[in-house]
Amino acid sequence: MPRKGSVPRREILPDPKFKSVLASRFINRMMHDGKRSVAEKIFYSCLEFLAEKTGDEPIRAFEKAVDNVKPAIEVKSRRVGGATYQVPIEVRYDRQISLAIRWLIGYSRARGEKGMTSKLSGELLDAYNNRGGAVKKKEDTHRMAEANKAFAHYRW
Repeated sequence: MPRKGSVPRREILPDPKFKSVLASRFINRMMHDGKRSVAEKIFYSCLEFLAEKTGDEPIRAFEKAVDNVKPAIEVKSRRVGGATYQVPIEVRYDRQISLAIRWLIGYSRARGEKGMTSKLSGELLDAYNNRGGAVKKKEDTHRMAEANKAFAHYRW
């Protein structure tokens, strides 16, 4: 956190194939050690697989998968008088996208299939069909917020 003013947000350029900023953010998050071409190859082959399985346009299917994973509400710890409460708060749109991308990539890496392409393809297809690890994480987050809505008045 700088002392003088805030740092301006970097503008993310859209990806070259689909002209989508969301796809570009996903590729950036998936990339290891600056190997963008490898990440792009994996991502684009996953989108081809997803379009083949769903019968939808590749980028539309990807956006629907991300939409199915985006959380609307989450909990934050708030310390009040020696006790720590899990306070439900609404999630900003930018954070919704970040969490969805993080969860999709994390749960796809944890899958048991061989190769990142098949792992990510499986997780995206599961997210498109409202199942899988990332969608379960979203539902758990919503369930946690619902269980703690009695502490909503501690929101700041």
